[in-house]
Amino acid sequence: MYGTPSNSPAGRRARNGTRVSPAGAAFPSPGVRPVLDGIRRLVQSLRLSARQAQNRAGISGAQLFVLQKLAEADAQSVNDLAARTATDQSSVSVVVHRLAERGLVERHPDARDRRRVRLTLTPRGRALLRRSPDSAQRRLVRAIESLPPAERRVLGASLARLVSGIGKASPALFFEKEETAAKSRDRRA
Repeated sequence: MYGTPSNSPAGRRARNGTRVSPAGAAFPSPGVRPVLDGIRRLVQSLRLSARQAQNRAGISGAQLFVLQKLAEADAQSVNDLAARTATDQSSVSVVVHRLAERGLVERHPDARDRRRVRLTLTPRGRALLRRSPDSAQRRLVRAIESLPPAERRVLGASLARLVSGIGKASPALFFEKEETAAKSRDRRA
Protein backbone atom coordinates (compact mmCIF):
# COMPACT_ATOMS: atom_id res chain seq x y z
CA MET A 1 0.00 0.00 0.00
CA TYR A 2 2.75 2.45 0.93
CA GLY A 3 5.49 0.97 -1.28
CA THR A 4 6.10 1.74 -4.91
CA PRO A 5 4.13 -0.60 -7.17
CA SER A 6 6.40 -2.62 -9.42
CA ASN A 7 4.44 -1.47 -12.49
CA SER A 8 4.78 2.24 -11.62
CA PRO A 9 7.49 4.29 -13.35
CA ALA A 10 9.43 4.61 -10.06
CA GLY A 11 9.55 0.84 -9.76
CA ARG A 12 10.92 0.18 -13.27
CA ARG A 13 14.19 -1.60 -13.75
CA ALA A 14 16.83 -0.97 -16.39
CA ARG A 15 18.10 -3.91 -18.46
CA ASN A 16 20.98 -4.38 -15.99
CA GLY A 17 18.49 -4.68 -13.09
CA THR A 18 19.18 -1.21 -11.62
CA ARG A 19 16.11 0.66 -10.38
CA VAL A 20 15.41 3.78 -12.41
CA SER A 21 13.43 6.90 -11.58
CA PRO A 22 10.51 8.09 -13.70
CA ALA A 23 12.99 10.39 -15.47
CA GLY A 24 15.19 7.40 -16.29
CA ALA A 25 18.05 8.16 -13.84
CA ALA A 26 19.48 5.13 -12.01
CA PHE A 27 19.31 4.84 -8.23
CA PRO A 28 22.46 3.70 -6.41
CA SER A 29 22.68 0.02 -5.47
CA PRO A 30 21.75 -0.99 -1.94
CA GLY A 31 24.62 -0.38 0.48
CA VAL A 32 26.08 2.59 -1.41
CA ARG A 33 24.66 5.23 0.91
CA PRO A 34 26.32 3.98 4.13
CA VAL A 35 29.67 3.91 2.32
CA LEU A 36 29.19 7.44 0.96
CA ASP A 37 28.01 8.66 4.38
CA GLY A 38 31.16 7.22 5.99
CA ILE A 39 33.38 8.89 3.40
CA ARG A 40 31.50 12.17 3.82
CA ARG A 41 31.97 12.06 7.62
CA LEU A 42 35.66 11.25 7.21
CA VAL A 43 36.24 14.09 4.74
CA GLN A 44 34.24 16.50 6.90
CA SER A 45 36.30 15.57 9.96
CA LEU A 46 39.54 16.12 8.06
CA ARG A 47 38.32 19.46 6.69
CA LEU A 48 37.18 20.71 10.08
CA SER A 49 40.47 19.65 11.64
CA ALA A 50 42.41 21.42 8.89
CA ARG A 51 40.34 24.57 9.43
CA GLN A 52 40.96 24.39 13.20
CA ALA A 53 44.71 24.05 12.64
CA GLN A 54 44.65 27.04 10.31
CA ASN A 55 42.56 29.18 12.67
CA ARG A 56 44.32 28.27 15.93
CA ALA A 57 47.90 27.74 14.77
CA GLY A 58 48.12 29.35 11.33
CA ILE A 59 49.30 26.14 9.63
CA SER A 60 47.66 23.48 7.49
CA GLY A 61 46.37 20.22 8.94
CA ALA A 62 49.14 18.36 7.12
CA GLN A 63 51.77 20.67 8.62
CA LEU A 64 50.30 20.14 12.09
CA PHE A 65 50.38 16.35 11.65
CA VAL A 66 54.03 16.44 10.54
CA LEU A 67 54.96 18.65 13.50
CA GLN A 68 53.18 16.27 15.87
CA LYS A 69 55.02 13.27 14.42
CA LEU A 70 58.34 15.11 14.57
CA ALA A 71 57.70 15.98 18.23
CA GLU A 72 57.24 12.27 19.03
CA ALA A 73 60.85 11.53 18.02
CA ASP A 74 63.09 14.49 17.27
CA ALA A 75 66.07 14.42 14.89
CA GLN A 76 64.43 12.35 12.18
CA SER A 77 65.31 12.28 8.52
CA VAL A 78 62.67 13.10 5.90
CA ASN A 79 62.47 9.37 5.10
CA ASP A 80 61.92 8.54 8.78
CA LEU A 81 59.21 11.19 8.99
CA ALA A 82 57.55 9.88 5.82
CA ALA A 83 57.42 6.42 7.38
CA ARG A 84 56.03 7.80 10.67
CA THR A 85 53.30 9.72 8.81
CA ALA A 86 52.64 6.76 6.45
CA THR A 87 53.07 9.15 3.54
CA ASP A 88 55.10 9.53 0.39
CA GLN A 89 58.59 10.99 0.98
CA SER A 90 58.13 13.75 -1.60
CA SER A 91 54.91 14.97 0.07
CA VAL A 92 56.59 15.10 3.48
CA SER A 93 59.56 16.92 1.96
CA VAL A 94 57.27 19.67 0.63
CA VAL A 95 55.60 20.06 4.04
CA VAL A 96 58.95 20.11 5.88
CA HIS A 97 60.21 22.80 3.48
CA ARG A 98 57.20 24.99 4.35
CA LEU A 99 57.69 24.39 8.07
CA ALA A 100 61.40 25.26 7.81
CA GLU A 101 60.57 28.47 5.92
CA ARG A 102 58.32 29.48 8.83
CA GLY A 103 61.02 28.74 11.41
CA LEU A 104 59.16 25.80 12.97
CA VAL A 105 61.62 23.09 11.90
CA GLU A 106 65.41 23.13 11.49
CA ARG A 107 67.56 20.95 9.27
CA HIS A 108 70.95 19.73 10.53
CA PRO A 109 73.54 17.51 8.83
CA ASP A 110 73.68 14.05 10.39
CA ALA A 111 76.95 13.68 12.36
CA ARG A 112 77.34 10.04 11.27
CA ASP A 113 76.26 10.39 7.64
CA ARG A 114 76.78 13.81 6.05
CA ARG A 115 74.47 12.88 3.16
CA ARG A 116 71.52 12.71 5.55
CA VAL A 117 69.73 15.66 7.06
CA ARG A 118 68.16 15.51 10.52
CA LEU A 119 65.02 17.46 11.32
CA THR A 120 64.30 19.03 14.70
CA LEU A 121 61.55 21.22 16.04
CA THR A 122 62.53 24.75 16.91
CA PRO A 123 61.38 26.32 20.19
CA ARG A 124 58.85 28.23 18.09
CA GLY A 125 57.58 24.92 16.62
CA ARG A 126 57.20 23.41 20.09
CA ALA A 127 55.31 26.49 21.32
CA LEU A 128 52.97 26.30 18.32
CA LEU A 129 52.27 22.62 19.08
CA ARG A 130 51.32 23.44 22.68
CA ARG A 131 48.50 25.69 21.50
CA SER A 132 47.40 23.48 18.58
CA PRO A 133 44.46 21.08 18.46
CA ASP A 134 44.98 17.36 17.92
CA SER A 135 45.03 16.63 14.20
CA ALA A 136 42.36 14.50 12.55
CA GLN A 137 45.15 12.61 10.81
CA ARG A 138 46.56 11.49 14.15
CA ARG A 139 43.09 10.44 15.35
CA LEU A 140 42.53 8.63 12.05
CA VAL A 141 45.81 6.71 12.39
CA ARG A 142 44.85 5.68 15.94
CA ALA A 143 41.42 4.52 14.73
CA ILE A 144 42.95 2.48 11.90
CA GLU A 145 45.53 0.98 14.26
CA SER A 146 42.71 -0.08 16.60
CA LEU A 147 41.30 -2.36 13.89
CA PRO A 148 42.46 -5.96 13.87
CA PRO A 149 45.19 -6.55 11.22
CA ALA A 150 42.84 -8.59 9.00
CA GLU A 151 40.28 -5.76 8.96
CA ARG A 152 43.01 -3.22 8.12
CA ARG A 153 44.07 -5.36 5.14
CA VAL A 154 40.48 -5.67 3.90
CA LEU A 155 39.88 -1.94 4.38
CA GLY A 156 43.11 -1.07 2.55
CA ALA A 157 42.31 -3.38 -0.35
CA SER A 158 38.73 -2.10 -0.57
CA LEU A 159 39.85 1.53 -0.56
CA ALA A 160 42.48 0.79 -3.23
CA ARG A 161 39.79 -0.75 -5.47
CA LEU A 162 37.46 2.17 -4.77
CA VAL A 163 40.12 4.76 -5.63
CA SER A 164 41.14 2.90 -8.80
CA GLY A 165 37.51 3.11 -9.90
CA ILE A 166 37.39 6.90 -9.64
CA GLY A 167 40.74 7.74 -11.22
CA LYS A 168 44.33 8.45 -10.36
CA ALA A 169 45.01 10.33 -7.14
CA SER A 170 48.20 11.32 -5.37
CA PRO A 171 48.87 9.85 -1.91
CA ALA A 172 49.79 13.29 -0.57
CA LEU A 173 49.11 14.41 2.98
CA PHE A 174 45.49 15.41 3.56
CA PHE A 175 44.59 18.93 2.44
CA GLU A 176 48.13 19.99 1.68
CA LYS A 177 48.51 21.78 -1.64
CA GLU A 178 48.68 18.98 -4.20
CA GLU A 179 50.17 21.00 -7.02
CA THR A 180 53.36 21.76 -5.09
CA ALA A 181 53.94 18.09 -4.29
CA ALA A 182 53.34 17.16 -7.93
CA LYS A 183 55.79 19.82 -9.16
CA SER A 184 58.39 18.55 -6.69
CA ARG A 185 58.01 14.98 -7.99
CA ASP A 186 58.18 16.19 -11.62
CA ARG A 187 61.44 18.06 -10.97
CA ARG A 188 63.11 14.92 -9.59
CA ALA A 189 61.94 12.74 -12.49
